[in-house]
Amino acid sequence: MAQLEDLMHEHFIEYASYFILDRAIPDLRDGLKPVQRRILHTLFTMSDGRYHKVANVIGETMKLHPHGDASIADALVVLANKDYFIDRQGNFGNLLTGHPAAAARYIECRLTPLALDTLFFEPLTEFIPSYDGRNKEPVFLPSKLPVVLMLGTEGIAVGLSTKILPHNLKELWQAQIALLGGEAVELLPDFQQGGLMDVAAYDDGRGKVEVRARIREKDAKHVVIEEVPYGTTTESLIASIEAAVQKGRVKLASIDDFTTDKVEIELTLARGVNADEVIPQLYAYTDCSVSVSSNLNVVSGRRPISMTVSEILQVLTVQLKAQLKAELEYERGQLVDRQHWLTLEQIFVENRVYKRIEEATTDEAVKSEVMQGMAKFKKLFVRPMVEEDVKRLLELRIRRISAYDIEKNRREVDDIVRQIKKLNSRLRNMTKTTVSYVEDLIEKYGDDYPRRTEVTRIEAVDKKAVARQNIKLSYDRESGFFGSAVRGDHFRMSVSEFDLVLGISSDGTYRVMPPVDKVFFSGKLVHCAPFDPEAGVEFVVVYRDKKKIAFGKRIKIHRFIRNREYQLIKERAGKLDLLIDPDTAGVVELGFTPMKRQRVTSGEFDLSILEPTSPTSRGRRLAAKPVNKVKHSPAEKLAKAPKPAMAAKPRGGAKKPPPRSGGGGQGALF
Repeated sequence: MAQLEDLMHEHFIEYASYFILDRAIPDLRDGLKPVQRRILHTLFTMSDGRYHKVANVIGETMKLHPHGDASIADALVVLANKDYFIDRQGNFGNLLTGHPAAAARYIECRLTPLALDTLFFEPLTEFIPSYDGRNKEPVFLPSKLPVVLMLGTEGIAVGLSTKILPHNLKELWQAQIALLGGEAVELLPDFQQGGLMDVAAYDDGRGKVEVRARIREKDAKHVVIEEVPYGTTTESLIASIEAAVQKGRVKLASIDDFTTDKVEIELTLARGVNADEVIPQLYAYTDCSVSVSSNLNVVSGRRPISMTVSEILQVLTVQLKAQLKAELEYERGQLVDRQHWLTLEQIFVENRVYKRIEEATTDEAVKSEVMQGMAKFKKLFVRPMVEEDVKRLLELRIRRISAYDIEKNRREVDDIVRQIKKLNSRLRNMTKTTVSYVEDLIEKYGDDYPRRTEVTRIEAVDKKAVARQNIKLSYDRESGFFGSAVRGDHFRMSVSEFDLVLGISSDGTYRVMPPVDKVFFSGKLVHCAPFDPEAGVEFVVVYRDKKKIAFGKRIKIHRFIRNREYQLIKERAGKLDLLIDPDTAGVVELGFTPMKRQRVTSGEFDLSILEPTSPTSRGRRLAAKPVNKVKHSPAEKLAKAPKPAMAAKPRGGAKKPPPRSGGGGQGALF
């Protein structure tokens, strides 16, 4: 078992490492995943200026890619639809509608001028053997573009994922110039689909952006969606709108899709609905507004690392400077080699050094004569002469020597010297050279890549505020059920899906609940209304316990757990007599249960003196005697009528006794 465990552990680590480094996560240096790199390299080797059948490109790429043609075809279509590196011809699908591309045998592609200018430099490209050893593939392309930020990419590996949002190429170039000048930069995403974008939470690529569709009010009865958010298509957007309509969240009469190369989804509003009401609902309940998170993980130095957008661009700007320097040095080396050869050739012909080999009889003697003859002019050499130079001089044909044009040779050497001086000047100030290179790219290609997504401040839509009151609730007294599936005549109301409803029954139970299909109340429902949890609601409660002792309390319901049943009465056997607004509390008249020798048969209590308490507390006792009758006189009636004497009438015409406290304390006279 231990050996098997070690074997599984080793194989899993290898698999995870391979998946991260060679499948799903892009390389920071060229911003490409391996399959994308192999496609572009294959197109470069096939490049002849004409279009190639995608099926042929896939076949050639399979010589480098071990995972089959389907993955190559999908990756090629995605890369082509980015509009940077692959010039396409035919149906490559529609990024806006989500329609797939045609079969590979019907579509064609080739590299764009931008790709040919910036992605390849074969003399400085490092190659490794392909998976079967028959071919060679690049370790990474010597790219001079911030590809990883241009394209944007997603990838899910073993225990690691990445999501890099695409950025505007022209803005990336301008940011690189700013970085080379020592300035700080701020980069924001830019999406091919356009739309509106709020970047308040982007945090240099460590956060998220809010992206919205661009919606225009066409007239009083129509609104038009002209751009869709990143990550959606017209089909998925329409599906989300239809779902919202079915749930009653948005009220529309019809949806018409006229999208071609531009998005045009026309929504016809229902009767009695206006655009100012519908547009916020579209943003609140459909994919017209989406949140897109960014998670920048890339491969650098054969290991995955997490970076910010500005850190990536800083690294790639330094890389660009180094790449340009390497290419200039290579070009200078080629010119020096050419100057060296032309100088040797001129000396060899002009000074008739070739005459010395006429009397030599062996190969070594011939080489020795050339070396000795040329040594007299070593002060004119660009660099020391080597044996390879001798072989090349001996390969000169008689026709070449006899027709040799010394003046032409000298002009060419002078031209090479001037080019070397220019290269040396550019190499001495690589910052200026890099800035000039980027400026040339902006001038040549910048107008082809305008910003498409508008950066703006998006106010969050309050879903509760724009929700439609489309859920109808009612209560059926006979069955005791309440909800949207109940057809009753009491407590009818229309609420939204975000509203809460407070229901209180005659047995003192209450609950706060969202709109429900059907719920049963054990007692008779005495209060049911929409409930605001922030403000709460206040009541004056009068109830009798199982011994018929009357209690009163002033409560506020504002803390609760949804759908949980609470008790206003301490014991379930009690009875709820009054549930009233504190502003109309008034006075309650209590009729006492008849007893032997009872002189006082009733009493009154001023409910306005009750102190606020918890809904589940017992409350204040209103009388010391059991109560069999409770009668309420609201405050407004008391204000109009003359105030009665708060005393019990004695039986049999006896003299009225002096008032005494009956356990209710202040305000209760018995």
